[in-house]
Amino acid sequence: MAVMRYSFFSQVLNLCTDVTITYPERQFDYTESPSLERIVTNERHQVLRPGMKLQTVYVLHGGSDDDTLIHRYTNLERYAEENCVMTVTPAVRDSFFIDTAYGFRYYTYLTEELPKVMQCLFASSPRREDNFLLGMAMGGNAALMLAMKHPERYRAVVDLSGGIGCSADSDYFCRELRDLAHIRRLASAFGNPEEAAGGEWDTGRFARENREKGVQLPDLFLAVGEDDFIRDVVRRDRDALRALGIPFHYEEAPGVGHDWRFWDAYIRKSLDEWLPLRRAGAAAEG
Repeated sequence: MAVMRYSFFSQVLNLCTDVTITYPERQFDYTESPSLERIVTNERHQVLRPGMKLQTVYVLHGGSDDDTLIHRYTNLERYAEENCVMTVTPAVRDSFFIDTAYGFRYYTYLTEELPKVMQCLFASSPRREDNFLLGMAMGGNAALMLAMKHPERYRAVVDLSGGIGCSADSDYFCRELRDLAHIRRLASAFGNPEEAAGGEWDTGRFARENREKGVQLPDLFLAVGEDDFIRDVVRRDRDALRALGIPFHYEEAPGVGHDWRFWDAYIRKSLDEWLPLRRAGAAAEG
């Protein structure tokens, strides 16, 4: 697997930022006649050609993390290689992946600028069926929010132990912003909690609108550890989606909490089983 940390100036954020990208390069040969002197023999599936595009999983990190931590604490890189998929992990600080009230437009960056950069400068496919979201903790909430606000962009979305932040339960979301106002990062990001209901970050609002309009939603997967302190919050999202009749898959993993053991296991399950990836020979002509 090829790994790179791409540092660039974001015009939307008006600052320099980082993205960790992985490419499944061991799935491909560079020529029709590869060297016969390979120390490690492996069967490659495709020859690289100009214009080839890869399916892409946008991996959304948790609170207090950066774009590197999930690669250092899990086997994401290996799982992505085995499934022949590109991954993109942007650093968003503790912005909750929204356009924050204090001025940094991380949501706009994630939905407008970052995909364009990945699709123009890297081999990321622009097609809906080739794009996926996988978020953990804070990133899990964001994955669900993005699925509801932009269902036309993603084929499938995974929310792993999404807790604090956007929620499909609108009442809980508004109450959370009031009750947790002492968490300064949360309050600073979302602003006035009295304006949250029906606002741009009310995931429940968009879930209801999509259901009323019959919008085709991404395949949704939610999972949380049975011992996770945030488990009951995840259940609120589950119950809110169920009440709307939105289909999804839900799991609670026994014996694990809000930790890397759970995230590593479910990142693997997501890539191996849940996401509808093409896997072997996955590159498509651009």
